[in-house]
Amino acid sequence: MKKLTFVAAMAIAAATFMSCGNSTPKANLKNDIDTMSYAIGLAQSQGLKEYLVDRLSIDTTYMNDFIKGLNDGANAGDDKKKAAYYAGIQIGQQISNQMVVGINREAFGNDSTKTISLKNFMAGFVAGTTGKDQKMTMDQAQTTAQAKMQQIKTETALKEFGPNKKAGEKFLAANALKEGVKTRSSGLQYKVLKEGNGPLPKDTSMVKVHYEGKTIDGEVFDSSYKKGQPVDLRANQVIKGFTEALVHMPVGSVWEVYIPQDLAYGERQAGQIKPFSALIFKIELLGIK
Repeated sequence: MKKLTFVAAMAIAAATFMSCGNSTPKANLKNDIDTMSYAIGLAQSQGLKEYLVDRLSIDTTYMNDFIKGLNDGANAGDDKKKAAYYAGIQIGQQISNQMVVGINREAFGNDSTKTISLKNFMAGFVAGTTGKDQKMTMDQAQTTAQAKMQQIKTETALKEFGPNKKAGEKFLAANALKEGVKTRSSGLQYKVLKEGNGPLPKDTSMVKVHYEGKTIDGEVFDSSYKKGQPVDLRANQVIKGFTEALVHMPVGSVWEVYIPQDLAYGERQAGQIKPFSALIFKIELLGIK
């Protein structure tokens, strides 16, 4: 007999289990069919306990409750009313244990005291499922969700990393007064270390560069020089401040570029770079490919 995985077995369980009540059924292997049925049931449960614990976060203290639900589901047969109810239970558990947890983590980071409104989440979820009493269209919901998530993430990050933002602003204000430093309308600052005489890349150009990136306190977080070879990249596939510098640098130029946090990673953490960090790059534009 072809061995089924647990996930596949779950999909056919309601159609294959025989009626066994709400208590733990007792085996009675009086003939070949009984024995085969028991063996198949036992074989198809392989990995189930690990699945329940690792994937569904089920507390094994409550296995009797799981068995009751399992029997109820198996005995429902093709009862469409019960099937709909059990599907609702399953998706509701996914909302509670996966969706809400993930949304909270994205919006509030490690702050476990904050949570979205489950009541309003469910109101929106039900409205979208039934198509009734929707307060906005699906397109409006997607746009609103993204905008509000971004706003809340920024507010959350500012509470923890606001000092980074202030430090960056202070650094850039002082840096703007230094000899040779130029400031663009975007807030990007740069100092020409070597003036090239080649063409200017477009933002869609593939370019070859050497670079070194560091924080305003001098900590180097990335360097093609240390790796021993230049890098090929598309000019518009890096942070905004890096792109803006590249498209104004003639080939052969070497610039030191001072990037405000909003032209870098903003409220996001990127490796060892903390949110709201202003960055400094030495960029050497070697060529356009």
